[in-house]
Amino acid sequence: MKIKNSNKLGTFGGVFTPSVLTILGVIMFMRAGYVIGEAGIIHALFILLIAKSITTLTSLSISAVSTNTPVSGGGAYFLISRALGPEFGGAIGIALFLAQAVSVPFYILGFTEALVRAFPGATPYFLSIAMFTTAALFLVSLTGAKIAIKTQYLIMAILGLSIIVFMGGSLSNFNYSIFSANMRSNYTSGDISFWVMFALYFPAATGIMAGVNMSGDLKNPGKSIPAGTFAAVFTGLLIYGLQILIIGGAQTRTQLLNSSFETMGDQALFSFGFLVTAGVFAATLSSGLGSFLGAPRILQAVARDNVVPLTGIFRKGSKKGDEPHRSLVFTLVIALIIIYWAGGNSEGSAFNVIASIVTMFFLYTYGMINIAAFVESFAGNPSFRPRFKYYHWLPAITGGAGCIITAFLIDPWAAAAAAVIIIVFYFFLKRRVLRVNFGDARWGFVYSRLRSNLLKLAKTAINPKNWRPSILVLTGEPEEHHTKIMYALWIGSERGLVTLVRILTGDILELAKHRQIAKDQLNRFIVDNDFEALSNVVILKNLDEGLSAIIQGHSIGPLQPNVVFMGWASDKERSVPFVRHLISAHSLGMSLVLVRDNGLPDKEVTGRIDIWWRGKKNGSLMVIISHLLILNNEWSNIKIRLLRVIQNEEGREPAARSLNEMVDAARIEAEVHIIVSESPFADVLHRHSSDASVVFLGFIMPEEKEAVEFQSRYEKMLSGLPTTLLFCSSGEADLMA
Repeated sequence: MKIKNSNKLGTFGGVFTPSVLTILGVIMFMRAGYVIGEAGIIHALFILLIAKSITTLTSLSISAVSTNTPVSGGGAYFLISRALGPEFGGAIGIALFLAQAVSVPFYILGFTEALVRAFPGATPYFLSIAMFTTAALFLVSLTGAKIAIKTQYLIMAILGLSIIVFMGGSLSNFNYSIFSANMRSNYTSGDISFWVMFALYFPAATGIMAGVNMSGDLKNPGKSIPAGTFAAVFTGLLIYGLQILIIGGAQTRTQLLNSSFETMGDQALFSFGFLVTAGVFAATLSSGLGSFLGAPRILQAVARDNVVPLTGIFRKGSKKGDEPHRSLVFTLVIALIIIYWAGGNSEGSAFNVIASIVTMFFLYTYGMINIAAFVESFAGNPSFRPRFKYYHWLPAITGGAGCIITAFLIDPWAAAAAAVIIIVFYFFLKRRVLRVNFGDARWGFVYSRLRSNLLKLAKTAINPKNWRPSILVLTGEPEEHHTKIMYALWIGSERGLVTLVRILTGDILELAKHRQIAKDQLNRFIVDNDFEALSNVVILKNLDEGLSAIIQGHSIGPLQPNVVFMGWASDKERSVPFVRHLISAHSLGMSLVLVRDNGLPDKEVTGRIDIWWRGKKNGSLMVIISHLLILNNEWSNIKIRLLRVIQNEEGREPAARSLNEMVDAARIEAEVHIIVSESPFADVLHRHSSDASVVFLGFIMPEEKEAVEFQSRYEKMLSGLPTTLLFCSSGEADLMA
């Protein structure tokens, strides 16, 4: 559903303004001095450069992805989900929403702390002030993005004046001896380190999301997002760099650690300290307003994609401007809960904890944006043609790795916990959103790797140790051949490749539409049953003449099929063409497995597989297939029994020794049973295997003239037995490899 939007914001108002106001926020006034005091000027500059490097690399990735596809609402969530798919998008979308939602109380607590420090008499009312401020920002956000952005213009003017007066005042009080004394770090306790300071300072660099999150309200997102984001990043870098250098030489270490904000006011130009106070108020309120605008839009976009459970209520927007009012109310609730928890502590410890949480959320979000851009580029999709030309996959993967490494350097336990939560949520969504397709870049990435690996595989010499079943299952209506399909999947889906092929006979022009219907039906059958298999539907004029063409034509380079699964032909009238099919397939080097269907065993199989050994050629294939079968959970309690019939008692011990040595050499767990009998084999077979879960039996390829006798003999032999798999090996599968 296409949502109409009437806001149509430009680059300056829609991206640069909310971004730069969030960047030049509470950290600049309330925590930058403390970080300089603890870390020293040199380390503070390193912290700034690392933080800005991460956001600059992320901005490159944002610019590439946002100029490669029409950008809708949801900002970073939209970019990630359309590049990496709905599972990653949903997981990161919720993380990003929480990051933005938690940022609201973060900035409001910063505002309230500044207020009570400027007016100490207001300290007892800390919680009430924070709650009232939250409600006020909520009401401004409720009026819509246009009015909120206009409010931010006024805030930016106040913030600009504030920066001028405190920077100018600090510069006039600059002292080189103070600057030299503040150059190096002097951490005041063992719990404080470079990375602790980085975690506290990093929210100063996270404002790039404020503009990106307004993507659904922009007139031209592809143009505005890159231009506005880079302008905000470099504006922030310049101002923060100057701040570190200037106030590092204007305030003593004691002032930096304990009263940097108050000192900035005292040193302000023309004694305009009130403008510094107004500036911190403007910075914190504008940043809080930016998060109040961004968080609901992310949640609304996630809800509209219908990938995360229980978010459907947030899908609907307002009639005018499509404002996410429901998501906004939910963001308000989260903010009030956090403020209530933190509001009793006006000393700043809760503020610092929230800063670290925000840092972790944003680091993972930035990391995923970089990975999304890397996947888009490295996959080599022809559709990846971003208008932003200053992009390469190397900075993207560097930025992604940098975000993750930085998260673990800050707090390895918190980073690991956050990663586990995102991964668990990803796998939960992966099962839920299987049918959602955004045309994301993963297809191209997988295709690129597959192409490369296929070419390498084609040049690699084949060795019996590397034999894997690549199974071609000839099926009609899939529901009618469930047993045959299940055995093929049990054997080949985990360690091989299974392709279900349905054959339609007739004229290709007449059956073209019916082929697509049959293909959709087969694909739906695979999806509904959660089968790991490929599918194909082919039209042949004559099945008897076309089977060899299917076998030869169905090939993906070195992954050509080596085993054909066919149903047993019980109809005596079909015995000649049936045997002709077997001969054709076998002459092309295929192993054959014929399934005489007598139903599937119970879900919890506790019986046994009976393998009738009558020679190594077929026996090797049967034992390997039985081993693959018991690797499935449904067959984990099954036993393999290897049976051989001999004519006299004197041969029992040598036959048993030979088979046991073979089983041991093959590293297979199987019970060997030697049966001495002169009775017809059919009688022996029924006497010993009528209660087996499945029977494996080898056969020698008959000639076409023997077709009727072959079909009749085996039909009689197998009657009354459980499902039986008849094997005729090509000799490729070697049990001793």
